[in-house]
Amino acid sequence: MNRAESVSGKVVVITGGARGIGLATATALHLLGAKVAIGDIDAPAVKQAGANLGLDVCGALDVTDHDSFASFLDDVEERLGPVDVLVNNAGILPVGRLIDEPDALTRRALAVNVYGVIVGTKVAARRMLARRRGHIINVASVNSETPSPGVATYCATKHAVLGFTNSVRAEHRGTGVHYSAVLPAMTNTEMIAGIDQARGLKNAQPTDVANAIVGLIRKPKRRVTVTRAAGVVLMIQRILPGGVADALRRSAVERASIPRRVKPAPKMNESSANILIASRHITGYACHHIHEGKAQR
Repeated sequence: MNRAESVSGKVVVITGGARGIGLATATALHLLGAKVAIGDIDAPAVKQAGANLGLDVCGALDVTDHDSFASFLDDVEERLGPVDVLVNNAGILPVGRLIDEPDALTRRALAVNVYGVIVGTKVAARRMLARRRGHIINVASVNSETPSPGVATYCATKHAVLGFTNSVRAEHRGTGVHYSAVLPAMTNTEMIAGIDQARGLKNAQPTDVANAIVGLIRKPKRRVTVTRAAGVVLMIQRILPGGVADALRRSAVERASIPRRVKPAPKMNESSANILIASRHITGYACHHIHEGKAQR
């Protein structure tokens, strides 16, 4: 069986599908004959992306709202059929010193990156378990396993995604429903604007992550790391003594975490932060770079 044959005809839902990894994954699967539906908090962007691809289902989706998620899946199943695969991809990346990060942004990152994954998994798993088949793929990060200064909240959320995925897989063992985690390295999307590339490691491309997700749909497994080089680094860090692993991270990964140059911006209070979070969207949600007590869109 080739990859196209195994994917063709499957109903796949992708969150954060308006751009970046989500859009690349939707494009790859659509070209392989899957019935793809994309949702995103940015309704105009996701509708345009869906129109460009010729998708039948594309629209607004707030992953942090149970009713929004359930309604979106209801629409997908009415128009395309039972959901075979859910890709929980929507996420945001706050960048900067933790002590400068507005509380509103911290809460939003936890809501989108963690609660959104849990909500989507609950809503989809109930349907899949009843049919005793299905696959939920959660987009985590190499930061699920390696710390990086400047993205502390993001690291925390991605640790949570990996732990959640592993736990729910154990909980539903033998049910016919698969759970996978994708751990991308830094990926060249709008989401990482202003962050340097890690020394000695090439950034992943959205298509690299998309191809990995296609591979998981074809042959489910627990996890996949993108790129291979990033996977090797994670493996080496697990077997090296702690001090040596820390030195490796400092020389290769941590250099990329905090932006070197951030344009000045007015200081934000809690209220203005909420306005920005509601109005600027990257990979399905708001993305802000925080540096020296200021926020950048």
